[in-house]
Amino acid sequence: QVKLVESGGGLVQAGGSLRLSCAASGGDFSINAMGWFRQAADEQHELVATIERDGATKYGDSVKGRFTISRDNAKNSVFLQMNSLKPEDTAVYYCAAARSDYISLTVPEYEYWGQGTQVTVSS
Repeated sequence: QVKLVESGGGLVQAGGSLRLSCAASGGDFSINAMGWFRQAADEQHELVATIERDGATKYGDSVKGRFTISRDNAKNSVFLQMNSLKPEDTAVYYCAAARSDYISLTVPEYEYWGQGTQVTVSS
C-alpha cells in the first residue's frame, strides 16, 4: 500500500515563502504523476500543481509565477516551493500520486493521497 507523507506546512506572513515536501513509500509499482491540491474551508479541492515523471508541469492559474513544483524520482518525492504567499493561499495542501503519467489527471484519477498539511498565510 502506497503511503504519502507531507511536511513543511505552517503559518507565514503574506509575502513570505514555504516549501512543502511529500515522500511516497510502499507499493510494488512506480509512482508516476504527482501533484499538489489544496482545499480551503467549505471549498472543493483545487489544483495547485502537477508534475509528470519526466518533469512536465502544470499549474493552477492562481499560483502561476509564484509556486514551483519539482520532484526527485529516485526518492519518490515531490516538492512545492511557494513564494509571495497571499492570505487566499490559506488551505490544507494535499500531496497526490498516480500510476498514470499525465499532468492533467483529475482529482478522482489520483489513487493515493497524503493526510494534508495546513498552510496559513496571515495578512
